[in-house]
Formats: sequence, C-alpha cells, structure tokens
Amino acid sequence: MRRFLTILFLLSSIVACCQAYRSVTNTAFVRGEKLAFRVAFNSALTGSITGGRASLEVMEDNKVINNRSTYYVVGEGKTTGFIELFYKIHDRFESYFDQEALISWQFNRRTRENNYSKDDQVTFRQNDRLAVSLTKIIKVPANVQDILSAFYYARTLNISGLKPGGTIEVPFFLDDTVYHSKVIFKGRETVKTKLGKFRCIAFQPMVATGYAFDDPYPITLWLTDDANRMPVLIESEQAVGRARVELISYSGLANPVTALVSN
Repeated sequence: MRRFLTILFLLSSIVACCQAYRSVTNTAFVRGEKLAFRVAFNSALTGSITGGRASLEVMEDNKVINNRSTYYVVGEGKTTGFIELFYKIHDRFESYFDQEALISWQFNRRTRENNYSKDDQVTFRQNDRLAVSLTKIIKVPANVQDILSAFYYARTLNISGLKPGGTIEVPFFLDDTVYHSKVIFKGRETVKTKLGKFRCIAFQPMVATGYAFDDPYPITLWLTDDANRMPVLIESEQAVGRARVELISYSGLANPVTALVSN
C-alpha cells in the first residue's frame, strides 16, 4: 500500500508539473507601461471636485513563480485635498500574473478607507484550482483572475465578432469570493478628455451590489480603439455620488496611440 501511494504521489506530481496552460496572445501592453489618472467626485454634499489620483504600472520585474515568468502590476488610489475631510482612501493592489497564460499567481492588497482597513495576500494554486488567502482556502475555476489581472487580460481579448449588447464573462477572486462578472460591450464611442478626443470601445462590467453600488452595472469603461486598449475614462455611479476617473498621462506603451483624434 505504501509503495502504491508513493507511485500515485509521483504520478500526480508529474501531471501537475507538466500541466498545459492556455496561451494568450498579448500585444496590448508591455513591461514599463505607466498610466496616471485624476479622480473627480460629484455629490450633493461636495458638488464637483477633483479629489484623488490613481495609477497603474506594469513593473519591470519578472518574478518567476512555479517556473513561469510573470507580469508584476501595481495599482494605487488615493484621495487628495478637500475631499479627505469627509472620506480618506489609500489603497494599493499588487498582482503577479502569468506572462503567457495571463492567469493570476499572487495578489496582494492593502486597503485603507476611513476607519476600514484590510490587508490580504492570496496565492493561487492554479493546478489545484485553489485560492489560499490569509483566512481561507477557496475552490476556484480554471484560469481564475484577481481584479488587476482580469483587467489586463480583458485588454487582450479579440472583440471583432462582438456586437453591442454582447457579453464577455470573466471569473475573478476577491475577498474570499469567486465572482463571475459579465461585461457588456456597449459599442464604439468618441470621448473627450484633458488629453484630447479618443476613439474608444465602451464596456460595462458587472460589480457586486451593496456597500458602494446599488446597480449591478454602475461603471462604464472606455478603452482606446487601437492596439493598446488603453483605459482613458471610467465613470461610476455610486451610492454616495458619482466618480470620474480620467487618464492624465501615459508612457511605455506597447504601440502607437492611433485612437487619438485631436488634442
């Protein structure tokens, strides 16, 4: 019996080591890409004010996890100025996701929002379809994402056959829960920002209702209709008001910005 169990263990290890992962063609982003955003809020209490900044950066690091090269992405958001008298936010998210399969291997979170704080580190055991956080071990679907890797994976998707109203489903893991978010493709639009007018493709991702959102589709996201699929504008209807996140600078892109109409 012991010999049988030993052989079974060795076979399982070989299968795990040699497991085939999906291969995703990525021409949308590269290491070194940096995006900076201005965050404005509008509510009955404050009116319209610029109250925060955010950033997304694909770091130069190539951390090898399970013998696989990864992208390391850092996302940060922080309130600034007058709005901090009412609500203070300083969040930092980090994701290590597979360079070829664009699936998540590790997700770090540091959230500070007024009196609420949360720190977490999630290790994704993709071979076992498990997510191991600081508090739980959760069964997850194949190719599961964290919230950052899901966004970068979505930038690589081919939507040539998708019509307005069509949906894309992206599973992601957050707060010890698996979400199967449906993303609605709204169509093509031209949007105006401080950087100029951009031809864009517009999406509405489904979110969890409750604390911040009353509507399951409160967010509209505009990405450049070019090879970069760069986010230029996000508008969000929240329970306490409206937020507008606008791109104010970019560098290190993978491709020329051909969606810019005028500036």
